[in-house]
Amino acid sequence: MLRGRARELGAFLRARRNELRPETAGLAVWDEPRRVPGLRREEVAELASISTDYYTRIEQARITVTPSVLTSVVASALQLDDAQRYYAFGLLRQQSGEVRRPRAQRVQPQLRQLLDGLATIPALVLGRYMDVLAWNHLASVLVTEASP
Repeated sequence: MLRGRARELGAFLRARRNELRPETAGLAVWDEPRRVPGLRREEVAELASISTDYYTRIEQARITVTPSVLTSVVASALQLDDAQRYYAFGLLRQQSGEVRRPRAQRVQPQLRQLLDGLATIPALVLGRYMDVLAWNHLASVLVTEASP
């Protein structure tokens, strides 16, 4: 599975490279015909200050790229927007085996005490995924339609 993520990252970088034109990347444009629609690997490597061979191995999923190199490729060469950058680094985390597990959210005792103190206002606390972490008595009556 990790190898598949490396291939997916390589395919993503290749697709982005094909989208960029040399003039967009700030490179000189010659009158010679181009075999690729976008940037050549050599041009991306030059913009990212890495060797062409190293960049080729990244695209071909033959090596695991480091975050600093990906930053160089992403920031300097491929001009990714925030969503594309997030996607690329997500693939890198999965490729390296780093899986972020969300920490369990808990309601602090002070917040629980505040909720319980709100006797005339229904109140609830939502988590990062909009799940209900805590609620007071009036909120439970309002949501569950139970009689007080």
